[in-house]
Amino acid sequence: MADELELLRGADPVPPHGPHFGDGPLDHNAERRLDHLLRDPGDRPAGRLRGRPGLLSGRRGRREGRFPGRLQGRPGPLPGRPRAGQGPFPGRARERLLPGSGRLRLAWGLVATAVVAAVTLTLVLSGPSTPPAVAAPRPLVVETGSTPVSLTRLAERASAAAGTAGAPRLRKGTHVQSWSLGMSDDKPPITLPQERIVRWRADASHTELVVATDPRHPGRPVLSDEGGEPHLVDDGHVLVDRTYPPSWSDAPPQSPPPRDPARLRAYLMESQFTDSPLTTPELLDAMATLLDHWTLGARESAALARLLAGAEGLRPAGRVTDRMGRHGQAYVNDSGGVRRMLIMDPATGVVLGLESTLTGPEPAFGVEEGDVMSYSAWMR
Repeated sequence: MADELELLRGADPVPPHGPHFGDGPLDHNAERRLDHLLRDPGDRPAGRLRGRPGLLSGRRGRREGRFPGRLQGRPGPLPGRPRAGQGPFPGRARERLLPGSGRLRLAWGLVATAVVAAVTLTLVLSGPSTPPAVAAPRPLVVETGSTPVSLTRLAERASAAAGTAGAPRLRKGTHVQSWSLGMSDDKPPITLPQERIVRWRADASHTELVVATDPRHPGRPVLSDEGGEPHLVDDGHVLVDRTYPPSWSDAPPQSPPPRDPARLRAYLMESQFTDSPLTTPELLDAMATLLDHWTLGARESAALARLLAGAEGLRPAGRVTDRMGRHGQAYVNDSGGVRRMLIMDPATGVVLGLESTLTGPEPAFGVEEGDVMSYSAWMR
C-alpha cells in the first residue's frame, strides 16, 4: 500500500510550487505531464497498481492503469482531496477525467435546490414521526348564529370605556403574535410564527425580544430555515434579543398617535407616505403598522374605532374566537382577492387582531382559496 500511495502522490499534474489554474487552462508543463500520465505508454513505470485497471481514466479495460515515473515537483495531495480553491484535478484535466462535468455540476445544483425545497415542504406539510405544529394555520371562523355588532355601536362602547377611571393609557412598544405567507418564486410559502415584544425606556432606548411560537399549539416546535437548512425550532426559542440605543422621531408611526379621528386619519396617511385618502384595505394596513409600534390607550382606541366605523365596505360578521382564545367581534372587508377580518373587543373597542385570507387560488404560488395569508394578534 505504501508504494501505491507514493505513486498517487507523485501523479499530481500541477505541483504545489507551480501556478494554480483551478478553473482555467493548464500551462505547458502541466499539460505535458498530464499527457504523459494519461496517454504515453512509453513513459509509464514498470510498477502498477495491482487489481485497479484504468484508475484515472475512469474506465475498466484490459490494460492496467499505470503512472508516469519521476514526475517533476514535490508530491501533491491525493486525487479527490483538493487544495483550497481547487478541485481534485484543475482546469482541462478535470474535463478529461470527468467528461461533461460542467453539465454534472449544473444538474447537481438543480437537484440540491429541489431537495432543499422538498425537505422544507415535507416538514411543513407532513412533519417527522412526531408531527410538529403546522405552520400554515386555518382561517378563523365566525360563530354560527352569533349577533353582529355594528362598528358604530362598538365605537360608542369604546368612547364610554375611555371615560372610566383607571382606563388603559397609551404606551410605546408592542406585544404581538404574527405569521405571514411569504409567497415567492423560489421558496416555499411559509414564514415562521413568532411572538414579539418591544418595550421603550425613559431614556428613549428600547428592547426587542422575538421568540418562535405557535399560539394554536403551545409548547410544540415550529419550523425555521435559518442558515439555509430547514429544521425544527422549539416553541419559545429566542430568535432576537436586542437592546437599541436612544432614538427620537416626530414622524408617524414613531410619534404618538392623536386621539381625534380626523387627526388620526391624517396621521395614518402620513405613516403610509401618501396624501390620498386611504382605502379600507390601506386603512387596515396602516392600523397594523400603528399597532406594531404602539399599545393604544383607551382614548386612542376609541378614536380608532370611530375612524373604522366610517370605513367603506367594513361589515360586521359576528362573534369569533381569536388565536389567543379571546372572544371578539369580527368585521370583514373583501377587496383585491383578499378577505381581511378585523377582530375587536366587543366591550372596549380595542383591536385584538387582523387576519387576511385569499378569496381565490394563486396556482403560481401554490396557494388555494381560503388559505391564510397573514395574521396578527395584539396584546397589552
